[in-house]
Amino acid sequence: MSRREISLVVGTAGHIDHGKTQLVKALTGIDCDRLGEEKKRGITIELGFAPLLLPSERVISLIDVPGHDRFIRQMVSGASGVDAVMLVVAADEGVMPQTREHLDILCLLGVQHGIVAITKKDLVDEEMLELVEEDVRTLTAGTFLEGCPVVSVSSVTGAGIDELRRALERLVDQVKPRERSGAYFMPIDRAFPVAGFGTVVTGTAYKGTIAPGEEVEVYPSGRRSRVRSVQVHGKNVESAYAGQRVAMCLNDLDLNEIRHGDVVCADGVYKATSCLDVMLKLLGFVPEPLEHWQRVRLHIGTSDVLARVSLLDEKSLQPGQTAPVQLVLEEPVVASLGQRFVIRFYSPLRTIGGGEVLVPYASRPSGRKRRESERDRLVALSGASTREERVAAIVNFAGNLSMSELMVQAQERRQDLDAVLEKLEENGKLVRLHVGDGMIFSAENYQSAVEKLRAAAKAFHAAYPHQRGIAPESLINRVFPESERKAGRLILEKAVEQNRFRVDGDVLALPKFVAVDDSVYSEARKKLLDYCSACGFQLPEIETLPKALDMTAKDFKSLLDQLKKNNEVVVLEGAFVLALDILKPLLARLGRIEGGFTLAQVRDLTGSSRKFVLPVLEYMDGKGITRRVGEKRILLKKD
Repeated sequence: MSRREISLVVGTAGHIDHGKTQLVKALTGIDCDRLGEEKKRGITIELGFAPLLLPSERVISLIDVPGHDRFIRQMVSGASGVDAVMLVVAADEGVMPQTREHLDILCLLGVQHGIVAITKKDLVDEEMLELVEEDVRTLTAGTFLEGCPVVSVSSVTGAGIDELRRALERLVDQVKPRERSGAYFMPIDRAFPVAGFGTVVTGTAYKGTIAPGEEVEVYPSGRRSRVRSVQVHGKNVESAYAGQRVAMCLNDLDLNEIRHGDVVCADGVYKATSCLDVMLKLLGFVPEPLEHWQRVRLHIGTSDVLARVSLLDEKSLQPGQTAPVQLVLEEPVVASLGQRFVIRFYSPLRTIGGGEVLVPYASRPSGRKRRESERDRLVALSGASTREERVAAIVNFAGNLSMSELMVQAQERRQDLDAVLEKLEENGKLVRLHVGDGMIFSAENYQSAVEKLRAAAKAFHAAYPHQRGIAPESLINRVFPESERKAGRLILEKAVEQNRFRVDGDVLALPKFVAVDDSVYSEARKKLLDYCSACGFQLPEIETLPKALDMTAKDFKSLLDQLKKNNEVVVLEGAFVLALDILKPLLARLGRIEGGFTLAQVRDLTGSSRKFVLPVLEYMDGKGITRRVGEKRILLKKD
């Protein structure tokens, strides 16, 4: 049987001086305390890493974390990337404060699998060992470690080490390997130069696969680089993937360009952010509520930054409560969807809660309604357990967005996202428009927009029943504000493809619309306008016109409504019909009268009477064509 690397990381956890580093050495033969200060002081300060060979010849990664409360940042950095944990408790001291805090942190980070190793069994008798084991059972009750294997060992004598290896073997069989697909994401926990090669960075890969030659970005700076080589446990590999401890050499990147907390990411998928939407749980034993805008220390990946907690619908979060909140950061980080985090009181430093990132690129909502909408959005995202559900939730709340925008929002590579979108579109969850970069619409947003377009087309048909249809751009302008017309054009094109509209030459119509015979309409229109023109300013009465034109009341009403919508006639005082074209010569004559004109002058010019002239002048006053000044009127619009 040959050795085989598997993508699984087990981390240690526990109180300072409980023998974590010695235990890792007993299991692997590697001393993880590599720094001079660590050896001098006898405590672990930075993360340590070692490959562990299991009885089955499989090789996993062990991470040794510091136990001192001053080095919680390093502990969280290591624990954030583990798939399982080995909680270490010394037999001569039992459960201690950092044992409890480390277990709280592991629970907040979503760790689901683990074992407990009781070290230093050579220093106590059997009775003491049984008491410590009982102490451990009490500690782990109600946590993911409840009922887990508890193995007593001595790193000095070797007692129990083989049994612990077998327990770790069984633990590995229980842990589901991380998904290798997706956009690569690796928080950096170490960076150092290698003469003749360049800068090497190491970390635990959270997502995706990486290979030599690939383009990557280092965030938050956004610095681009190319992967020169990749190693796992000191050996060059053709690719490394999620769940492995990875070292990579990066081209054209100096050591001083890398900061603690930086992340190596797939090119074009991630970006830095200063505001996170999260689901936050406050630990039950916290002595006081978490207030709105309270300052906390955020530990996420290998980053450690100060942040403010912005509550969306409450003034405070009570101990033991879970709620959607925003974290407003004092410096940018890059975060992965679903990434777990821990928060601590700013002062005194103490772990108080943690949770899961739901929206890495958030913005603070203003106003109660927007905060409520943001809260609902986060609740929906927190319930998304699959990639399809997460992408659908993002699209639903955005309404529509481009493919490039969705790649960043969903943190997915284009090829992976295409497969997800195809499945969602087949299930009627969204609509894709393959134009340029591509636009994605939620099914609700698309359907709403199409219905608005159809309603506008229907209104046009009612107003202009004799016309074959409406010009596409005119239809778009009626429905969408200028900022949304680009998206509107895409929606209309898709709706035409789906036969929601009928193309008739250069115009569009609803599929069942049949235009009124244009010749019939034109003849009736000419008949009415000619009659009105012949009457001049002896305005015809509306009640007499159907008989005069030899039309039914229904047909006359339809014709009159159409001409009113076309702005060709108006009805004055509900009784008289005025053809607007006959105003033009009158206005020309009135424009030549200096100093204004009286009603009597208009009456004489038109050969009409006060009965008809007064309604005409009042109409022109109302339209701003004239303005009354005393007994005279002044022409404002000369036609």
